[in-house]
Amino acid sequence: MDTIAIGKFLASLRREQGMTQEQLGEKLGVTNKTVSRWEKGYYLPPVEMLQGLSELYGITINEILSAERLTGEAYREKAEENIKTALKSSPFSLEERVEFYKGKWKKDHFWTCLVIRVLIWGLLAVCIVKREPLWAVGYAAASLVYYCVERNQMMTYVEARAFDGSGKQ
Repeated sequence: MDTIAIGKFLASLRREQGMTQEQLGEKLGVTNKTVSRWEKGYYLPPVEMLQGLSELYGITINEILSAERLTGEAYREKAEENIKTALKSSPFSLEERVEFYKGKWKKDHFWTCLVIRVLIWGLLAVCIVKREPLWAVGYAAASLVYYCVERNQMMTYVEARAFDGSGKQ
């Protein structure tokens, strides 16, 4: 990530809002010198400050880290690029990267997985209530198969992102 470009972008966003560094610092609970250091690219704001800046300016953290306003497919590409850059230069272990991507996949697929599970379990419950054991066994098996497929998709996603592609950690 280019801290100088990010700093210039932050400075332009602040100016768009008609604020001084001191006014921004007061809103975020930091000094104007800290804001100046961010805007000069000496270092990035911490995560909680990135969140505050994104809310204040009405943009995403991904846009801040990309140092530009993004839309559509460009947003998605920059998000992946920013995550890869952060993880390659991060001190996180392989296990921590795997857990991060598992959580990201689960968050991204939460509603789809929930709807499919509720559907399968609902059909299973109906079969149990109607005393149709053959169908009940079938839906129980379908639930198990779905779990395996879901887990496989998640791990494929995780493996493609947690490793650099070389097979090394």
